[in-house]
Amino acid sequence: MIDSTPRLPLAGPERQLRADAVRNRALLLDAAARLAEERGAAAITMETVAAAAGVGKGTVSRRFGDRNGLLQALLDRSERRFQESFLSGPAPLGPGADPIARLRAFGPALLRHEHANLDLYLAAEPVPGRRFSVPARQLRHRHVVVLLRAALPGADAELLAHTLLSSLDVVLVDHLVHGHGMPLARVEAGWSDLVDRLLG
Repeated sequence: MIDSTPRLPLAGPERQLRADAVRNRALLLDAAARLAEERGAAAITMETVAAAAGVGKGTVSRRFGDRNGLLQALLDRSERRFQESFLSGPAPLGPGADPIARLRAFGPALLRHEHANLDLYLAAEPVPGRRFSVPARQLRHRHVVVLLRAALPGADAELLAHTLLSSLDVVLVDHLVHGHGMPLARVEAGWSDLVDRLLG
């Protein structure tokens, strides 16, 4: 089977940075990762990362813009691995399976991926006006759209993709699992049931 999933840059366009800027970026991300591991994502601020890296706050702002940009960059490595798994990894999540099987595999894989990085994902949740412009979220939506178009020709795949993905929203899932004691396996089963009911 030929995979028709659109190939987007995994983490947005790569800018050509000077060698010292590249070093600074890596230094800042290492410092942020240490803070997250030692004190949790709540400890990551522009000031604490700058102090931990031994640079000025302006350096952090120039590299990442704001705290959300810093957190998104920190998530980039694990996000790239997840993206590779559904864009080019083994079936049924990756190419080689029919679109329905891939949709069924996608939900649980996304849930487990975000659960493994939950503290960072919750901290990096953008304000409402920016949440749908995050490149990773856009790529996930486009992937589901492509699978839905293959499985349900003629359906409004863009709207259905938003509807399906809303059931996997990291804030909602955290509320269900930690606020209501719902097992993650039940949320995964709910995704499969939703896909099966939608696709018959």
